[in-house]
Amino acid sequence: VPGLNCGPSLLDWLISETGCSTIEPVHRLDMDTSGVMLFARNPVAGNHIRKQFEEHTVKKTYKALLSSSGSKLLTTGEDGTISIPLSPDYDERPRQKADPKQGKEAITEYHIDEIRKDGILVTFRPLTGRTHQLRVHSAHHLGLGHPIVGDLLYGGDAGPRLCLHAHEITFTHPTSTQEMTFQSKL
Repeated sequence: VPGLNCGPSLLDWLISETGCSTIEPVHRLDMDTSGVMLFARNPVAGNHIRKQFEEHTVKKTYKALLSSSGSKLLTTGEDGTISIPLSPDYDERPRQKADPKQGKEAITEYHIDEIRKDGILVTFRPLTGRTHQLRVHSAHHLGLGHPIVGDLLYGGDAGPRLCLHAHEITFTHPTSTQEMTFQSKL
């Protein structure tokens, strides 16, 4: 969707390329996140898919490169679940913060794919969809304790960009009811 600078958005580009003015976004990605994004061709399909997001039946997979420097020792092949409630940090917008008292539930499954010289490659499967969830769950000491490379908001090493990629999405097609999976390679 258009950012604060009101520059062209992916939605604008899709409408321009397809000539279909009824296209609408059904979920969001942080502005600096790359990868697969889902749009509906019409409001009926959009409502159907948004309901799947609300019911947490859409499966999403992300890949990230974490900073090698961090507060925890991670090992290749390690799996786990991070559960850290999140709420907006009103003193440091747009940041989110761990908030066990007033935060909303945020759950992420992870798998450490590879420990590399340039960082730690991880696969995330968010079970909830909170703002900056993967970024906080990566950086926070109660999470993985290693910020995403290029995530200057949460302490990541300077990089050419935020190294967070929406790798795969699976949902039920609103008309055919077939399960559909789309991937975007790193």
